[in-house]
Amino acid sequence: MPESKASGLPRLLAMAACLAIAVVLPFVAPVYYVQFCAKVLIMGILAMALNLAVGHGGLVSLCHAAFFGLAGYVLALMSPGYDAASFLLSFPLAVAASTAMALVIGALALRTRGIYFIMVTLAFGEMLFFFFHDTRVAGGSDGISINVRPEVAIGGYQLLDLDKPIVFYFVVLVCLIGVMALLTMIVNSPFGHALAAARDNERRARSLGFPIFRLRLTAFAVSGALAGVAGYLAASQFGFVAPQMLGWHQSATVLVMVLIGGLRSVTGPLVGAIVLIGLEEVLKANIEHWKLVEGLVIIAIVVLLPNGVRQIWSMIAGPASDAASDRPRPDAKPATAEVGHG
Repeated sequence: MPESKASGLPRLLAMAACLAIAVVLPFVAPVYYVQFCAKVLIMGILAMALNLAVGHGGLVSLCHAAFFGLAGYVLALMSPGYDAASFLLSFPLAVAASTAMALVIGALALRTRGIYFIMVTLAFGEMLFFFFHDTRVAGGSDGISINVRPEVAIGGYQLLDLDKPIVFYFVVLVCLIGVMALLTMIVNSPFGHALAAARDNERRARSLGFPIFRLRLTAFAVSGALAGVAGYLAASQFGFVAPQMLGWHQSATVLVMVLIGGLRSVTGPLVGAIVLIGLEEVLKANIEHWKLVEGLVIIAIVVLLPNGVRQIWSMIAGPASDAASDRPRPDAKPATAEVGHG
C-alpha cells in the first residue's frame, strides 16, 4: 500500500468515528449536552471561517465577530414579535448582509498590511459594536430577543421544527459539514493555492501575475459570509442578540480557538473550539478562579504545541492531508518579511 494512503487511512477512520459519534450523541445524551454540543459546533463554524482569512490568507482579522453579530441582528429584526421569521428568507438575507459588510471592510482594510490591517479591522468591528450599542435600532445596549425560532416551511407546510433541540442540532451539524466541505474545496483549489502563495511570498506571487487584492478580498468575503452562517445559528439557538456578540473580545476568543486548533488546517479551528469551550465548561464547574487556570493551559498549548493540538494527531498518524500548506516551501519567505511591500 502506498505510504500516502497508509497514512491517510487512520485519519479517515478517525473522521468516520467522529461523525458517527456526532450522529449518535443527541439520541443518548441529555438535552443540556445536546444544546451544548450545538453551541460548540456553531463556534467551530465561526473559527473555521476566521481561519480562511488568518491561516490560509495571512490576514489577522479582529472584526469577524461583527459579521457574526450582524447576521444575528438581521434575524432579530426580521422576527415579527411572537411570530417566527421564515428561515428560507431570513437566512440568505443574514448571510448576504455579513458578506456585503465583509466586502466593504475588506476593500478598505486590505489596502493596509500587518499590524495596520489588524488595527483597521479592529476599528471597523468596534464601529459596528457601538452602532448597535448606542442606538435604539435593535434594543441598544440591552439587546433584542428572538421569541420564536425561524420556521422552515414551504407553502404553509413545516419541513423542520427548529424548536426541538435534536432537530436544531442536526441542522447545525449539516451546516458544519457543508462549511467544512466548502473550505476543503477552496483550500485545495487553484484559488486556495494562489491565496497561500500570496501569504507565503507576496512579492513573488505578484511578479507571477496573481491578482493579490482580489484574491484576498474574495477570501475575506467568503470568510465573512461563513461567520454570518454561524451568527445566524447562534442567534437562533439562544433567542437573544446583544452588542457583545460584535465586540473585539469575541473576535479575540475565536482567534484563540484558531491558534489552539492550528493554523492552515480546515478542521484545526473546530478542534480548537471544542478544546477551549470544553475546557471552560469543566473549569467553571470545579475551580473558582477558572480564568487563571484557563490562561495557563492556553499558554502551555501555544508554547508546547506551536501547530496547535492537532499536532498531537500528526505525531500519531503522520502529517495531515489538509495541512500540506504547513510545509515550508523552498522559495518562500516569512510573511512578515513582505510587510510593507504591498
